[in-house]
Amino acid sequence: MGLFNTLMSKIFGHASSIATAPAATGAPGAPASGPAASPSTQGSTPAAPAPAGASARAAAPAQAVDVAATLDSLAAKNSEKLDWKHSIVDLMKLVGMDSSLSARKELAKDLHYTGDTSDSAAMNIWLHKEVMKKLAENGGKIPRDILNK
Repeated sequence: MGLFNTLMSKIFGHASSIATAPAATGAPGAPASGPAASPSTQGSTPAAPAPAGASARAAAPAQAVDVAATLDSLAAKNSEKLDWKHSIVDLMKLVGMDSSLSARKELAKDLHYTGDTSDSAAMNIWLHKEVMKKLAENGGKIPRDILNK
């Protein structure tokens, strides 16, 4: 899921830089003390670094990221009027990604789209729904009206 991961990291990255800059500074302090305790359990040292790295990656998604607030904030700063709530093209543009048909086809492939990629309208609708669903599954807070479309 290369392009989806890129999209998610751009959204979650903007969220952390906008809303949680002070909290993010405090968060790495806590995991740093966790690995300091892991040398005492040397029998499980191989297991300790893997969860530490995994928890560092999962730390951003573990915290609920208000996707709507993040994207609304980006949209307010953008000179173009982008409707990220309904358009996968606008969502991708808003976070600075290539929104071309080939990029959307690649995203569809990443997300295992089984429909006809020649029907770009149907693919775009599916992509938007699937991206919102996947963001929610990965710690994104998505308004119900957007998830239920």
